[in-house]
Parts: sequence; C-alpha cells; structure tokens
Amino acid sequence: MPDILSDDVQTRLSSVLARIRAKEADAARAAGSVRLIAVSKTFGVDEIRPVIAAGQRRFGENRVQEAQAKWPLLRQECADLELHLIGPLQSNKAKEAVALFDAIHTVDRDKIAGALAGEIEKQGRAPKLFVQVNTGLEPQKAGIAPREAAEFVERCRAVHGLAIDGLMCIPPAGEASGPHFALLAKMAAEIGVAELSMGMSGDFETAIAFGATYVRVGGAIFGSRPPIASAVAPDEPGEQAV
Repeated sequence: MPDILSDDVQTRLSSVLARIRAKEADAARAAGSVRLIAVSKTFGVDEIRPVIAAGQRRFGENRVQEAQAKWPLLRQECADLELHLIGPLQSNKAKEAVALFDAIHTVDRDKIAGALAGEIEKQGRAPKLFVQVNTGLEPQKAGIAPREAAEFVERCRAVHGLAIDGLMCIPPAGEASGPHFALLAKMAAEIGVAELSMGMSGDFETAIAFGATYVRVGGAIFGSRPPIASAVAPDEPGEQAV
C-alpha cells in the first residue's frame, strides 16, 4: 500500500522547490542561488522522516531543547543533514546551539555574541552566523534595530572575533514584506555580508525578488502544525506563519 503521507510531502516539497526555481529565473538569478530551509519546529521525527526521504537536507528549528530531542537520532539515520536555528537564542543555550546547529540566524545582542564566541573557541566548531534585524521595530520581537545593526556587526567582528555571514528578518504580520526585504538587502550590501535569510511560506517569492539566499518554509511543506504549536508561539514571535 503506498505511503500517502510521503506522497503528500513529496508533492508539497516539489511544489515549493519549483516555485523557488521559477522565481529565481524571473529575478534573473542563478539557479540554486536560493536555499530552502524546511521549518520543522513542533513536528516529530516520524513527520520529518518523509521530508528527508523526499530529498530535503536543510531544516530549521526554533528552540534548542526541542531540536536536541529530535536531530541526533535523525542525523544517525542521515549524516548529511544541515540544521539551522531560526528562533531566539538564550546565552545559557550557546553551548548546545554551537554543538548542534550548522547555522544560527538570531544573533542580536552582545551577550549572545560573546557566549557564541566562547563556545566556538572551546568547541572548535563555527556555525554560520546571521544577525537578526527587527526591521519593523516591534517591541515583542527579537532582533536589533536597523540603525544599530552596522555597529553591532562591527562589534561582533572586532570585539568578539565572530565571522558574520548574513542578516535575517521577520517582517511584521499584516504589513507588506517587500519594503522590509528591500531594507535588509540594502543593509547587507552596506555592511558587507552576502547572505540574506528572509521569506516564509506566505512571502518567500517576494523575498527571492529582493535577494534572499535562504528562505524558511514550514507549512507549505509539512502542512498544518500540531496543536502544540500554540503552546510555544509566545517564545517564537513572528515565526508562526512559516
């Protein structure tokens, strides 16, 4: 009997990838210049396995503790997985984050930068790092203010010795995403970073038009999130609609 869940995942994943490739072409960008992060927060290993089986290798999680419960086992089963932290990071979780994740998208204050620098030196492991910018200046959302971002990136480099690879943003819900993506792209060019993590299920094509190199898509691949998602949403501002 065919695996209906696997078939559905393959169809959804193929659709998202086709939309990414089409938008790359529309924007006159090289094929493969945009990388897909499948956002697997709140989904268990049995729900993630079909996505891996369908060929996806890059995944995003919001919480260190949740990721620790799932990904060591999945990495035993598939060694070439790439894991991205896309939710807020507490400094007391820096050790675990550096050990587990291949990229951290939410560096936004000196305390976090210092903690990551210490763990990178201790562990000899350097995940790709993004500075999260709060482009909408939303008080409930993580991220550094746009006017402070360039100076913060410079401190990360000069004071903490960190290599900052890119910028990340989550536009305010209910607002047009384009202006926020345009602002982030402009800042990245001025600061001198190449990577842009922006765009979710509802706006990743817009993000690609503005230069996204990573898009974070969850619902369009995994389907509806389990009810537990509402319990973790307060700790994950702005990421509910991935």
